[in-house]
Amino acid sequence: MALNLRQKQTECIIRMLNLNQPVNSTGTANDEVYKILIYDKFCQNILSPLIHVKDLRKHGVTLYFLIDKDRKSVHDVPAVYFVQPNPSNVHRIVADASRSLYDTFHLNFSSSIPRPLLEDLASGTLNSDSIHRISKVHDQYLEFVTLEENLFSLAQKSSYVQLNDPSAGDREIEEIIERIVSGLFCVVATLAVVPIIRCPRGGPAEMVASALDQRLRDHLLSKNNLFTEGGNFVTSFQRPILCIFDRNFELSVGIQHDFRYRPLVHDVLGLKLNRLSVQGEKGGMRSYEMDSSDPFWVANGSLEFPEVAVEIETQLNKYKKDVDEVNRRTGGNDGAEFDGQDLIGNTKHLMNAVNSLPELTERKQVIDKHTNIATVLLGEIKERSLDSFAKKENDMMVRGSIDRSELLGVLRGKGTKMDKLRFAILYLISTEITNQSEVEAVESALRESEVDTSAFQYVKKIKSLNVSLASANSASRSNIVDWAEKLYGQSISAVTAGVKNLLSSDRQLALTRTVEALMEGKPNPEVETFLAFDPRAPKSSSGVGSSHLKGPFKEAIVFMIGGGNYVEYGSLLELARQQPVKHVIYGATEILTGVEFVEQLALLGQKMGLGSSGAPSTH
Repeated sequence: MALNLRQKQTECIIRMLNLNQPVNSTGTANDEVYKILIYDKFCQNILSPLIHVKDLRKHGVTLYFLIDKDRKSVHDVPAVYFVQPNPSNVHRIVADASRSLYDTFHLNFSSSIPRPLLEDLASGTLNSDSIHRISKVHDQYLEFVTLEENLFSLAQKSSYVQLNDPSAGDREIEEIIERIVSGLFCVVATLAVVPIIRCPRGGPAEMVASALDQRLRDHLLSKNNLFTEGGNFVTSFQRPILCIFDRNFELSVGIQHDFRYRPLVHDVLGLKLNRLSVQGEKGGMRSYEMDSSDPFWVANGSLEFPEVAVEIETQLNKYKKDVDEVNRRTGGNDGAEFDGQDLIGNTKHLMNAVNSLPELTERKQVIDKHTNIATVLLGEIKERSLDSFAKKENDMMVRGSIDRSELLGVLRGKGTKMDKLRFAILYLISTEITNQSEVEAVESALRESEVDTSAFQYVKKIKSLNVSLASANSASRSNIVDWAEKLYGQSISAVTAGVKNLLSSDRQLALTRTVEALMEGKPNPEVETFLAFDPRAPKSSSGVGSSHLKGPFKEAIVFMIGGGNYVEYGSLLELARQQPVKHVIYGATEILTGVEFVEQLALLGQKMGLGSSGAPSTH
């Protein structure tokens, strides 16, 4: 039974739209009720990749509004609310109920509503004599955004900055960890599985793993819990493994340029919630959806860009051939007279042609869409030499060094300010021993291009701390750690764990290599220090010693704290396709482009007073 997060979340939403009534085989409730849907911005983003307007109509939703908009009353109609459990939303619901905007209120919170807020809701509706309008209150545990079958985001912005901010206090760090734990709890609750949790020691990964373990333990003690695995016999047998990592585990992947189609579309064109807008061929902006309903995107997302261009050409030729075939079959024998038999045959061909038209039209739309996207991408690639950035970064990370003239050539060549900054940071990360004069030459080249170097200075500072940490003896090392943790927050958990966490010779990401080792369950030095938690086991027996914690596992959920990306997602998809076939879901606190992640590094640099000598603009 493969874990399908998208399907499970969609089922929960459909049940919610049908007033939490059981849904029949056609996917609708037995009693059709017309209703209004009210959501907040966050829940709109949850719905957006899963439910289209036509789906809302199918489930009886005739009108839909944001909760903070002014709305007129609609009598005799129930309203379905889908919002985050926060004070402003609860206050608004009480106000709507007291004005009797709708006949009945079906309240659905995206995660568990805290008791004080529930009490506010009760007292507010009681005082305004509108409590009879509140039909039901549900905790839906849906506080995450599913972008693809195996890809989700908690949509928690800037968590990397928040967790690595030197000025962040313990209370703030705990709040962020609690939010991440709450989001992950929603994911496993929706999948109805209690995973075995593995993570590296120290830093945010251990904090989240340990807090999630405790949250699941507490929940499993309650009689009416979400993991009774209702009839789902398979999952109770073979549990998945949840591998939790922190962005500092492999910093380079968040920054590098990639030349594969899916990461390229995300990084260059700004794919958000499976949608993007590009310049159309005839001028004006065209908006496209990139999701599982697009067969070309699903099949070719992990190909290198030149292969995608060839595939578009192939599909176009195949389409033309099929159109010619239809024309040939329905056009008679080049003007020859029909006899009776011919007419019967021709009518049959006409029927087939008519039936094949919708499919052909759809294929043509997909081809046109990807031709347009590829054309825009090609323009950007040529203008910014993105192919060259991707290749040189890859070589640099595999070799662990780069020729000085080549390095400075890239920084003085084509590309945006941000492209050059990303390349310079990768140079810092991938070269184990950096030459001081070379680093100064890089900084000077960046200044020439008027690049804000805060992010570069931040990584440089962290790297120098790691070096002094590695060379110090144990007594002074603990002093350095104490001092560094005070000064730099979590980031001391090794931004650059040396060459170990760079690409191996077969170019497999460190994250993918580690997940593979954890799933295999064989002795492996790379993961022997990883912690293990089993929320179902008695507390004392939870530890790496227990054999059932070692695997092997067929299913894994991989979670990246501090921001994930399509490069890691693609790498894990490739792992899942290898023999024996595995099932891997990838998620992160948010999905970031290289630019967005470097902006977070720059913010940390500025917070630490590592100013820039360039212009403020990074684009």
